[in-house]
Amino acid sequence: MDTVIRNGLVIDGSGSAKVRADVGIEGDRIVAVGRITERGKSELDASGAVVCPGFIDVHTHFDAQVLWDPMLSPSVYHGVTTVLSGNCGFTLAPLSGNAEDADYLVRMLSRVEGMPLATLQAAVKPTWRSFGEYLDRLDGRLAINTAFLVGHSALRRTAMGERALTDKATSADIERMVALLRQSLADGGVGFSTTIAPTHSDNEGRPVPSRVADREEIVTLASVVGDFPGTWLEIVFGVVVMQEEHYALAADMSVRGRRPLNWNAVQIDSSRPDLVENKVRASDYVRERGGTLYGLIPAAPMTTLLNFVNCFVIDTLPGWSALVPLSLAERRKALADPDFRAMLKDGAARAANLPETRMRTWPAVVLEALGLPQNARWNGRRLGEYAAAVGKDPLDALFDLAVEENLGVSFSRAAESTDEASWQIRAALWRDPRLLIGGSDAGAHLDMLDSFAFSTQLLGEAVRRRGLLSLEEAVHRITGLPAKRFGLTGRGQIGPGAAADIVILDPHRVDRGPVAMRQDLPGGEKRLYADAVGVRQVMVGGIVVAEDNRPTGRLGGRVLRSGRDTHTVPLEPAQLGRLSGA
Repeated sequence: MDTVIRNGLVIDGSGSAKVRADVGIEGDRIVAVGRITERGKSELDASGAVVCPGFIDVHTHFDAQVLWDPMLSPSVYHGVTTVLSGNCGFTLAPLSGNAEDADYLVRMLSRVEGMPLATLQAAVKPTWRSFGEYLDRLDGRLAINTAFLVGHSALRRTAMGERALTDKATSADIERMVALLRQSLADGGVGFSTTIAPTHSDNEGRPVPSRVADREEIVTLASVVGDFPGTWLEIVFGVVVMQEEHYALAADMSVRGRRPLNWNAVQIDSSRPDLVENKVRASDYVRERGGTLYGLIPAAPMTTLLNFVNCFVIDTLPGWSALVPLSLAERRKALADPDFRAMLKDGAARAANLPETRMRTWPAVVLEALGLPQNARWNGRRLGEYAAAVGKDPLDALFDLAVEENLGVSFSRAAESTDEASWQIRAALWRDPRLLIGGSDAGAHLDMLDSFAFSTQLLGEAVRRRGLLSLEEAVHRITGLPAKRFGLTGRGQIGPGAAADIVILDPHRVDRGPVAMRQDLPGGEKRLYADAVGVRQVMVGGIVVAEDNRPTGRLGGRVLRSGRDTHTVPLEPAQLGRLSGA
């Protein structure tokens, strides 16, 4: 055998109890599990460690990072060996060949997914047009496995040019989109993704192209995937309360596409259990109509870091979207203008009474990233404290800091739903067959979200400290279960014939390390980053690609292509297949 992993406690990804066993590997496949007497060409000692399948991150945005970071850090160091990308309708392929269209998609991605524009402009140099050419560029160049959905906004912009931002698609436009999608799926795209979320706007504050599409366009494109094996569908609704129209759209996409649909994401609020039930009920509605719908639920509460540079989330407050089209210099000037401030404060006051708002209690937000010496002591403290100390209204105090710090101030909404009741709800939902653990958004919102290390968060907090799941069950829910739901052939398991994607970890130490800014992006930009704790080795395709938060210099990942590396997951049985409008 090429490699034998010895003396470990094997958790096979099925949810079964761990067993002490050796694991034998030849090439990129596991060939034996048990007591192995023969010596391998290389041997790994897993004494005192757990040996389990590599983790699967089902909702990422690595579409750009794959072009400059072969490790897809830090995910790989947290034991992730397979990522599903191209979500929310945001991809960098296919392209029209028109430089303006490619530039639009890059700028859109920067804005809507929180990737520094300077980084994208330095590292993303499109030399491809077709989806297949994009995938070909990545083959053999990545440490971990990647699968890419085909994004609606890219299809629409490529087929319609600038009209994609304003016009209803004509029948000819839809024919072009369908042809592009069919070719992209034939080239290996694993499905179709879209968004109708009101928070998804481009770099000028306009709705992204998929939000301009009507219902029939979305369902028509969803229907294409059913002709291609090993595909699925994804959507973002982006609303606090789902309505009948959202349920019906999900049902028609799944039924017409003959494929499961997943959506991002269920958030927990222990004071509003009705909101959780509203989301989960969508799966029942779709199933009753012959389709399959899975919601994604995060592995832990998320801290959201906001700022006036990308304005993401805050631009949903009434009037605040006026900041988005402005240059940074113009934005700073606007925040200093009394009349502009009055408009923003009025919008914030009105938003406090709207059920959809995400910003209600400004004095409670925590100040971050203050760089000037006179302000640094306020890092980590609440805006209300600072405002009281300087004798200002909280929003005026925040605007003054933004002007003074050249927009450098960030402010975080404390992690939501951290109370014990919320953790119990979260644990129950992790076990709900209508949901999947996901929604990390790894590769996106680089200055905003701390959820990228979902795997070690789950194992460290939910398993080790809180005991909400057994280690075996937690591993199953981020390995074998998503592999089964998405049809990832031979992945998410340890057994003969399975892919040799393996994590060796210390079950008594595994955790996510401290989150901090790291300046390691192209163009000299920064991102939130955290090391893993207790993850000893990560193997992909039989190759050890990472050890103790360090790359080994070897790459084992492959681009997973529909039909070749994936298989079709049938819709849930026993329901009459009919459209929601029938």
